[in-house]
Amino acid sequence: MDKLQTLAYYLLYGVCYCISLLPLKILYVISDGLFLIVYHLIRYRRQLVRQNLVSSFPEKSEQEIAGIERKFYHWFCDYFLESIKLLSISEKTLRRHFSSTNPELVEQCFADGQDVATFTGHYGNWEWMSCLGIDLRADRVVGCIYHPLRNAAFDQLFKKIRSHVGGVPIPKKDILRYLADYNARGIRSMFGYIGDQGPKWENIHLWVPFLNHDTPVFTGGERIARKKKQACLYLDIQRPRRGQYVGTYHLITREPQTLEEHEVTRRFFQLLEQSIQRQPEYYLWTHNRWKRTHEEFDRRFEVINGKVHPRQTVTE
Repeated sequence: MDKLQTLAYYLLYGVCYCISLLPLKILYVISDGLFLIVYHLIRYRRQLVRQNLVSSFPEKSEQEIAGIERKFYHWFCDYFLESIKLLSISEKTLRRHFSSTNPELVEQCFADGQDVATFTGHYGNWEWMSCLGIDLRADRVVGCIYHPLRNAAFDQLFKKIRSHVGGVPIPKKDILRYLADYNARGIRSMFGYIGDQGPKWENIHLWVPFLNHDTPVFTGGERIARKKKQACLYLDIQRPRRGQYVGTYHLITREPQTLEEHEVTRRFFQLLEQSIQRQPEYYLWTHNRWKRTHEEFDRRFEVINGKVHPRQTVTE
């Protein structure tokens, strides 16, 4: 970071840290006020959110869609302040607010000498998943794969947030190097892959049916799991009440290399859709996830030897 970005980071961090010191009960009161501003005054991405909800749930009435929309914005404001809370929350307190029903599934993989790839989406509070239910020791690493933000100050802030209680955030381009180093040192690892972002054109290698859309998806998490022969789990998150999240691991496979290519990714998106259908208000509807269509991809690009290339324009 340059000097200006460094100054911006320290100012941003200072403000957010002071906010994080407030009790969660107070933060939720602030969130209620923030909802009024974001939803009614600023109307942050409301048109996009409504469009995503209507196209994802064509069977729902306008009244049902409006209800989901309002609940989403309430949760969205909670998520923002809950994430800031990570700057000062203790691991013990975090575990009281984000628990796991079956950490023994991960523990068994570790006991068998197998690393774990955990797949999840932008559902519930994915920032609170650090060391979820896992007994952290010197011979274990738990973390998340992330795409660095363009703004260096915000990128540094989120790395601070994600590492506060022991999680290790690693840029996606570096993960293979880190995994090789951990394996060489006999360290077991579990990394979370949030795999429901919209890939750029050149990174589209698979389309899956997801929420009533033909959806382009990333397959990098599966490719790494197959290469490293990792156990593949899906983390289903539920929010029984405000300030309380519960995660349940579901086994996709412990032998991804034996499945057909892309099968792990397909199963992950089926499981994620089930979670969203159960409580759609906890999904990140502000993301323009379906801006790229299969028809436009076929018109503009072609896949050659597994790589995406622009189609050559034929001129008379």
